[in-house]
Amino acid sequence: MMKKLIIGLFALLPTLTMAAGPSVPLMDANIDLKDNASLQRGAKLFMNYCLGCHQMQYQRYERTFRDIGIPTEIGQEQLIFDGSKVGSHIKNAIAKDDAAKWFGAAPPDLTLVARVRGTDWIYTYLKSFYKDESRPFGVNNIVFPSVGMPHVLQELQGLPTPITEEVEEHGHTVTKVVGTETDGTGEMSDDEYDRAARDLTNFLAYVGEPSRLESEALGLKVIGFLVILFILAFMLKKEYWRDVH
Repeated sequence: MMKKLIIGLFALLPTLTMAAGPSVPLMDANIDLKDNASLQRGAKLFMNYCLGCHQMQYQRYERTFRDIGIPTEIGQEQLIFDGSKVGSHIKNAIAKDDAAKWFGAAPPDLTLVARVRGTDWIYTYLKSFYKDESRPFGVNNIVFPSVGMPHVLQELQGLPTPITEEVEEHGHTVTKVVGTETDGTGEMSDDEYDRAARDLTNFLAYVGEPSRLESEALGLKVIGFLVILFILAFMLKKEYWRDVH
């Protein structure tokens, strides 16, 4: 049984390598799950720019508002746009068949995207769109080549232009996009957009594991309890064996 499992894992290695995508240096997201202001800004960005296509069908509005410090009345008024009840899951009305027709594939649910991709990947992805007129939506992405979605934050960032260089790959010289340069048409400055991308990444990280801070706090308490228990057990052992030695 174990031999078959090992063989199966080796057989999957090429698939896993392809799924990982091209090797691109990732930027440090540097998020802070304790920063409620950042999480609130990220929630606002997601509801306004992402929810039209991407759901979070395993997360509820009410839990989200409570965890990141948004009063229920304000959240319901400013962040729920389709009349859903505050106890509902965060879903949209787009039909999967229509979405697949428009984008080539149905947009994925983003509840667990931060746990699957990682926060550095998400942050770099949000900052790596660039103008590419050969693509259906006029943009491409360094981290996710041939991406099938528009740059939904374009009005905030503007439409970056690619920075290219000639590189050798497999004995051939190819033109490769190595960076982007903003065109200045966005509503935000570069620093403001960096913060917006970090806020959205922070929110997605929270949604992927809403109880993470509670789990970490509980873990520290358990470790502290075990340390105290070890000290007491050690002292008790010395007391029991004192006369023997």
